[in-house]
Amino acid sequence: MGKNVLIITASLRHNSNSDALAAAFARGAKEAGNAVETVSLKGKAIGFCVGCLTCQKTQTCVIRDDAAALAEKMKCADVLVFASPVYYYSVSGLLKTFLDRCNPIYPSDYAFRDVYFLATAAEADESAMDGPVKAMEGWIDCFEKARLAGTVFGGGVDAPGEISGHGSLPKAYELGKRV
Repeated sequence: MGKNVLIITASLRHNSNSDALAAAFARGAKEAGNAVETVSLKGKAIGFCVGCLTCQKTQTCVIRDDAAALAEKMKCADVLVFASPVYYYSVSGLLKTFLDRCNPIYPSDYAFRDVYFLATAAEADESAMDGPVKAMEGWIDCFEKARLAGTVFGGGVDAPGEISGHGSLPKAYELGKRV
């Protein structure tokens, strides 16, 4: 029996490079017999966390927008995958805002154990991943049963679709197959 894999993409661009990495990962995970769902944060209404911490008692956010249903999907997934462009050596603002809104999951009996991170950047040097990985590890570290299980970096790609033929695509595919 395969795992329930949820991929969340956090680019606002059409034909984005990070979405291409996510698609390659999804292909590998599906071929390995897993159930895979990909959700884009693009077009979703996701407000900023207001820090009220009501969710720590109720496991429900007081803000009524698209973040609550997505957080519920995350809670039920066996494997989480986040795909983001690198902006100013961190994750996209969209992803950071969404992760902050996942606070209701913290006190819950969440299913996920393995979390993967896929990122693309105009910067080619692997060090461009240091900040984004640190940001993801900060979030993952709050979930004691979860771990960062793997990362893929597609560096040196800027324009939409530029990742076509890039060596990071087969890496993402192979990582997906190992889920």
